Amino acid sequence: MLANRKIVIIGAGHVGTHCGAALSFQNICDEIVFIDRDEIKAKSQAMDLADSVCFLPSAPVIRVGDYEDCRDADIIVIAAGVPRLPGQTRLDTLGASIECVKDVVDNLNKITVGGIIITITNPADIIADYVRKKTALPRNRVFSTGTSLDSARTRRTVADLCQVDPHSVVGFALGEHGDSSMVPFSHLTIFGKPYKEFIKEHPDRCKKFSEDKVTEGTHMRGMDIINGKGSTEFGIGAALADMAKAVLTNEHRVLPASALLEGEYGQKEVHAGVPCVIGRNGIEEIIELKLTEEENKLFSDSCDVIREYIKTAETN
Repeated sequence: MLANRKIVIIGAGHVGTHCGAALSFQNICDEIVFIDRDEIKAKSQAMDLADSVCFLPSAPVIRVGDYEDCRDADIIVIAAGVPRLPGQTRLDTLGASIECVKDVVDNLNKITVGGIIITITNPADIIADYVRKKTALPRNRVFSTGTSLDSARTRRTVADLCQVDPHSVVGFALGEHGDSSMVPFSHLTIFGKPYKEFIKEHPDRCKKFSEDKVTEGTHMRGMDIINGKGSTEFGIGAALADMAKAVLTNEHRVLPASALLEGEYGQKEVHAGVPCVIGRNGIEEIIELKLTEEENKLFSDSCDVIREYIKTAETN
């Protein structure tokens, strides 16, 4: 365990502050520092969150700071960006998000960053690639939450369709954190059994299940939330906190993350959501699942979508 577990969150909007709340309520770190262009808003968010943790048995110090706080931060969370509006894909936010992240990177490059950078700004894969290139940090230290939330939505959808607890479902969404992500059903299990075997044994319980419905739930759940309330925040906050815990407590745990691929899955020079072993050094290993020919094509197609937008980001 670290002597003082410090996390800096850049961006004190809906997503950034929900990350702070999830980190606080789970007692994952000792100090949370918010940085935002709007200092008054950041201070108000920090004060509000600090009030809430007074009701916890133990709580982190929560305050507003500046980029000097990033020097000794164990994790820097980049949450600066623009919200996705109803009808928009995550990719539609690229231009505005790059403008926000440019300023963040310029400030980070004025100091020495010794910790891990986790980006959650959308479009997640492209922003992770942009930040890694601009900071010139190694791939293990700059990555995105990627398909961690997509994977949770996959499990949630399967659980609803098969009337089981999501914790009894093991599976991943791979590729883009977005509409081109794919689910490798060849690795989906329910109660520890291949899903086809489970469905065969429980036809009545799983009569609503289909692969198409699982894929649709994985893709559309986020948009359904945005259409209903204007933003997603609780899910990504919990996903970030879970990933931060894996880093700070050196768990060596497998989680989906958007990491730079350097030959894994036959892909290069692209950030994409894949299962990764995460510990104190960030991405310690990328786990290569054996995909079917069809699954491999779907994953490759998703990586091609990401690459096209990476090219666009490089021209900004």
